[in-house]
Amino acid sequence: MRAMTLQQIGSLNDNPEPLQLVELPRPAPAEDEILIRVAVCGVCHTELDEIEGRTPPPRLPVIPGHEVIGHVEEVGTAVRKHKVGDRVGVGWIFRSSGGVAENLSREFVATGRDVNGGYAEYMTVHERYAYAIPSVFSDAEAAPLLCAGGVGYRALKLAELEDGQPLGLTGFGGSGHLVLQLARHLYPTSAICVFARSAAEREFALELGATWAGDTEDEPPLKLQAIIDTTPAWKPVLEALKNLEPGGRLVINAIRKESQDNHLLAELSYERHLWMEKEIKTVANVTARDIEQFLAIAAQIPMKPEVRTFPLGEANLALQELRKGHLRGANVLIINSN
Repeated sequence: MRAMTLQQIGSLNDNPEPLQLVELPRPAPAEDEILIRVAVCGVCHTELDEIEGRTPPPRLPVIPGHEVIGHVEEVGTAVRKHKVGDRVGVGWIFRSSGGVAENLSREFVATGRDVNGGYAEYMTVHERYAYAIPSVFSDAEAAPLLCAGGVGYRALKLAELEDGQPLGLTGFGGSGHLVLQLARHLYPTSAICVFARSAAEREFALELGATWAGDTEDEPPLKLQAIIDTTPAWKPVLEALKNLEPGGRLVINAIRKESQDNHLLAELSYERHLWMEKEIKTVANVTARDIEQFLAIAAQIPMKPEVRTFPLGEANLALQELRKGHLRGANVLIINSN
């Protein structure tokens, strides 16, 4: 099979093509696993964190990718959940304890980091961690739902919002544009304010129903009960804390923060940013139940993911475009067209 593999860790500035297209043996499923013929795989910011060493794979080479959509090609002898031909998806959680807090478990194994993922024509996964994909979504539309959507849903749950309470979203890429649609569905009377660096992102947010959209440093027309941050930087965190209501909650939905603006943390003021019982909550991974629940809700809406597609061999280009930012939605690799 064809696969894009990561051979070494390093900055994309120094190595703009960190992934290599190689030929590898097709994997075989264990008794409790399925073999998936991968149709598409979304491109997530976490891949940048893996490549640049903020959350490095435990061993190299590895095949990245954890927003996988494909069809079951073969099933292990003990598999009961899926059958050959089923369309399924795989997210960031490749395997874990199976408990309620499996996202926090030491048994958590990440797709495309700890084991090979979906930047390949085939991959295997335990049957529990593959999910039926609603027919309302095309393959490319479904791909970002498996991580950007699923972990965005978890972030929104952790925000503990009630309908009518105002919500903020800072950063408006693959996850933000899905969380906005989700929040409008779950909290129809809540104002939703979006903070984004580019005018195009702000315009996109307004198209999707945001109440207000401004730059990262702009002040919204009202204080917010909860803000979800999906950026890799620290500045949006400080700005968000200033815009919370007393007792409000900031949910940071990022597996790692980059170091370029670490110095801004010296400007953190207890009185200005943290006082009045404000809270900070982080999102750690995702559970199988999060993904299952989210896919059902996304189909009910129905959600409309915005995607831009690239062939598998252009994975490095898709990553570079993601690194530059200002995307309208999510990038998706087309791997097998039928």
